[in-house]
Amino acid sequence: MILEDVIRQSLLAIRGHRLRSALTMLGIAIGITSVILLTSIGEGARVYIAAEFTQFGTNLVAVNPGKTETAGFPGAMGGTVHRLTLGDAQALQRLRGVEKTVPVAMGTAPVKYGQKERDVFVYGVTSDVPEVWRMGVRVGRFLPAGDPHYGSPLAVLGPKLKRELFGSENALGEYARVGGQRFLVIGVMQSKGQFLGFDIDDSAYIPVALAERLFNRDELQEIDVLVGNASLVDSVVTRMKRLLIARHGEEDFTITTQTSMLETFDRVLRIVSLAVGGIAAISLLVGAIGILTMMWISVNERTAEIGLAKALGAMPRQILWLYLSEAAAISCVGGGLGLAVGFGLAQLLHAVIPALPVHTPLLYALLALLVSLVVGLVSGILPARRAAGLDPVRALAAE
Repeated sequence: MILEDVIRQSLLAIRGHRLRSALTMLGIAIGITSVILLTSIGEGARVYIAAEFTQFGTNLVAVNPGKTETAGFPGAMGGTVHRLTLGDAQALQRLRGVEKTVPVAMGTAPVKYGQKERDVFVYGVTSDVPEVWRMGVRVGRFLPAGDPHYGSPLAVLGPKLKRELFGSENALGEYARVGGQRFLVIGVMQSKGQFLGFDIDDSAYIPVALAERLFNRDELQEIDVLVGNASLVDSVVTRMKRLLIARHGEEDFTITTQTSMLETFDRVLRIVSLAVGGIAAISLLVGAIGILTMMWISVNERTAEIGLAKALGAMPRQILWLYLSEAAAISCVGGGLGLAVGFGLAQLLHAVIPALPVHTPLLYALLALLVSLVVGLVSGILPARRAAGLDPVRALAAE
């Protein structure tokens, strides 16, 4: 009995019991569908988050007020002893390995031009934003360099905000009111898109000192530090901690690197992956029990057929491979159906909800098929061994 005969006999046996085979395949298909669908969503989220953070570079370090021990937002459990100040930003600027710093004071405020008005995020920053945040100026120029403690009433608009307020008109040289104060528009930024749901294009940029007065505060929400090289990030972070502890008297701040942020999201996604694995394992276990039951019944129904095959010279090894191939075929067909359905549902979900990223790695698809094959072989080994071990005389007598 050659391989071609084994495969043909297996397919004929499956076709002879269509309903039973289909129900058995369903258990495998559900498990593989669960793996592909949820993995596509999880992997899509991971790729999306990585792209969101790396668009600002891999050597960007953020300092926030408040000490975060485990999780959550810095300062979420109360105020800090010492606030982040412009003096802290200037001190960090002088550290070895630091190229630029951007102190950030931000909030929402109405931006008005003529009869049009929009409530948007207003970022109080310095002239180093284009380099540190990797953002270009499309028209005009960004805020001029100077002492961050002072600032002229100048504003740079995001492209969406400019379009909403000025339409196709030239905004440069015009005056817009930000939070009720008059600012001269000197530039329009290039489009940056969204970052974790926030529309960066729908915002305005003003000097940090004026932003502090506008929002009636004397502290910064964040200090962004551009490190000269990604390989220097760890050593620079150590020096930053030492400096700020010396200035504040304690570690009442949180330093976040792009790597640590991505690692945090990866830990969350790994937990989700474990949950996916649990769901898939239950479904595959159901499918495995179905294959085992079906093959065991098949051996009982075909006892005489096995005895006749052995009487005609079929070797136990050939009988074993015949039943193993039947179990493998059932699981592989079920796995292929589950793969197709899972991929189709992932794409349909993305089409219905475009904001939901999905990504199905080829490796995961191949592993899903491999798992379905292994499940079929493991489930079919006992019935196959039982069939191969039948005595031909007793098998024929059983008819």
